[in-house]
Amino acid sequence: MNGECVTTVCNEALHLLPERALWWRERATLLIADLHFGKAATLRAHGIPVPRGSSSATLARLDALLKLYPIQRIVFLGDFLHARRSRSDATLSALRAWRQRHDALQLQLVLGNHDRHAGAPPQDLRIEAVEEPLVMEPFALRHLPMAAPDHYVIAGHLHPSVRLHGRGHESVQLPCFVFGATVAVLPAFGELTGTSAIKAQSGQRVFACAGERVFAVPAIDETTDC
Repeated sequence: MNGECVTTVCNEALHLLPERALWWRERATLLIADLHFGKAATLRAHGIPVPRGSSSATLARLDALLKLYPIQRIVFLGDFLHARRSRSDATLSALRAWRQRHDALQLQLVLGNHDRHAGAPPQDLRIEAVEEPLVMEPFALRHLPMAAPDHYVIAGHLHPSVRLHGRGHESVQLPCFVFGATVAVLPAFGELTGTSAIKAQSGQRVFACAGERVFAVPAIDETTDC
């Protein structure tokens, strides 16, 4: 469905979506990291002339996923709002209109480093903000990708991407999912977030997001399942 790639971790099937999100079918749960709502407003407040509409574009991608998959809960893995200046009228109005369209959804936010500066989402968005880790057996959901003693960790924060090389000097850098022996890192979901290039380590699996599909990048070692 939808160009996704399915991987198994701790005997759970996780659907990696080209929209840079993870759908956990058994829990009817969508995991997304690093939305950074209002980043464009923050940049404009600092004199950087970026275009408007990034928050609306992020919400439109989220709407598309809610139409495709049976989702009852969304867990945001940190950095929901970008900064205090992200709380512009336009950004908050777009978020409130989106919430009204999806009134029945359960929303949880694992607090990240930007959330501590930006502050918790407005109460009328009805997003439960929790400290990391949020345990949903067999996983611990975090913002920072730090191993946990008793659970496999799914996190964000790094905005990972992988550079793929073709013939000659041609190359492309794509957002990616990274699954290690004890920690997985999701790509950033939001617009204007940027990426940070990673180099796959032994024992990691990397899945690149390329337009309308996710594909496995040839790995050093394919044995990352619990």
